[in-house]
Amino acid sequence: MEILVATGNAHKLGELSPLFPGHTLKTPDSVGIEGFEVVEDGSSFLDNALIKARALYSMTGRPSLADDSGLTVHALGGAPGIYSARYGSEGGAKLDARERNALLLRNTEVFSDRACAFVCCLVLMLSESRFFIVQESCEGELLRAPRGEGGFGYDPLVYLPALGKSVAELSPEDKNRVSHRGRAAARMARLIEGL
Repeated sequence: MEILVATGNAHKLGELSPLFPGHTLKTPDSVGIEGFEVVEDGSSFLDNALIKARALYSMTGRPSLADDSGLTVHALGGAPGIYSARYGSEGGAKLDARERNALLLRNTEVFSDRACAFVCCLVLMLSESRFFIVQESCEGELLRAPRGEGGFGYDPLVYLPALGKSVAELSPEDKNRVSHRGRAAARMARLIEGL
């Protein structure tokens, strides 16, 4: 199946593509939709994934996959959550990943509770009234300093006790196996195979 992915984020497409063997994942610009962007004004990962999947499907009429994901930190009441990519950017220029990570570490330095989780919601829209939803998480502990060179975003800040590594220290294969996006994609791929 050829599936359009509602993102301009090359990292997301790069992570998702190998998780859907036998299917071709494409960006909106590959079918002439330049700079695909929608207002993500939902109140949950599911709301925002649905908004993106519906928007792309309505533009193309083709199977459309949308991902909404982020990091939730227990001590911050679930923040940055759905605002993970925009964390710290409320009043001005968007912070880059390193700046967001530094801000998160400053905002959590007084907390002993380091519990956190990456969350990923995937929505596959096949028609206006037929879609599939999967949401998964990857639970860990927030480090006090970045570790590792791999991955992107908050990966260097999230430690996985069972593996003894930060997400940024995992091989791509291990990350796909245990990450929120990898687990959600594996479930979605099984749903697709059953169609």
